Amino acid sequence: MTPLATRRLGRTTVPVTELSFGGAGIGNLFTPVTDEQAHEAVTAAWDAGIRYFDTAPHYGLGLSERRLGAALAGRDRATYTISTKAGRLLEPDPVPEPESGLMAGAPQTADDLSDGGFAVPATHRRVWDFSADGVRRSLEASLTRLGLDRIDVVYLHDPDDHAEQAFREAYPALERLRAEGVVGAIGAGMNQAEMLTRFVRDTDVDAVLCAGRYTLLDQRALAELLPAAQEHHVSVVIGGVFNSGLLADPRPGATYDYAAAPEALLDRAGRFKALATRHGTTLRAAALAFPFGHPAVASVLVGTRSPHEVSDAVSQFRSRVPPDLWKEARAEGLLPADTPTPEEDPLP
Repeated sequence: MTPLATRRLGRTTVPVTELSFGGAGIGNLFTPVTDEQAHEAVTAAWDAGIRYFDTAPHYGLGLSERRLGAALAGRDRATYTISTKAGRLLEPDPVPEPESGLMAGAPQTADDLSDGGFAVPATHRRVWDFSADGVRRSLEASLTRLGLDRIDVVYLHDPDDHAEQAFREAYPALERLRAEGVVGAIGAGMNQAEMLTRFVRDTDVDAVLCAGRYTLLDQRALAELLPAAQEHHVSVVIGGVFNSGLLADPRPGATYDYAAAPEALLDRAGRFKALATRHGTTLRAAALAFPFGHPAVASVLVGTRSPHEVSDAVSQFRSRVPPDLWKEARAEGLLPADTPTPEEDPLP
């Protein structure tokens, strides 16, 4: 299949496909997948035209990076883009135990998720480190796990509680790595919009990865982040467009930001689903298309762990979302009146 359309990150030459592969799932997020299943998921993404792959040391204590590198081995390195993250070093644990109880078949709780939520043996522990040395050590370890000699994009990962060190030490380290040509683009990835706005305004990042804060149900990134990104020529990659499940399947028991969805949001998601059905499309297709209403958005990142999930995501992304759907969403109060929406059909 022809690769999906691409956009450049910021002022760099680093390309990303408009739909990208999120590697948390193949790092055993919530439940395990086998090496073979992970390989099949990455291969399916490649065959469907995806050429931007995102991962992180945090995802399965390096498992996602190892699996992604193995699945892409042998492919022309110039034809795809990989991003990983820095901020958590993986240190060997001398007495490994199941991480948060999350081995195969173990129940998951909200407390588990705050501690990682990955179904892997705790052979290592995560150590927060946003020092310059920590950034370089993290990148070197990621290169080894990926089996690569360069990484295209590096994001500072969740520096929420480490802002001072992230801006004073980690960001300048990334800037030096970019100047040295070790990486092609730099940025930060978070589940919030406020600190990402500070990165956009106060540093020279090329891109930011904003998860869960620019969706059909949550447009917090529109207040400051997206306008600032457009002004400063910084690209925004949007993750979490399904808000951890509610916008994929709005039914009782669905999750929103990894917790049970409040009744009001469940009702709103159900109304969105009914609206999509009336317009001959799906809620998932609308959720994937929505972020591209803003010109600062370069890519939508979707976590997938199987060929079926990849196929569904690509099919939904390529499907038509009628412009009248957005007009009716505004008229019904499902979206604020001034929300930018994509008014053109996606490229085939």
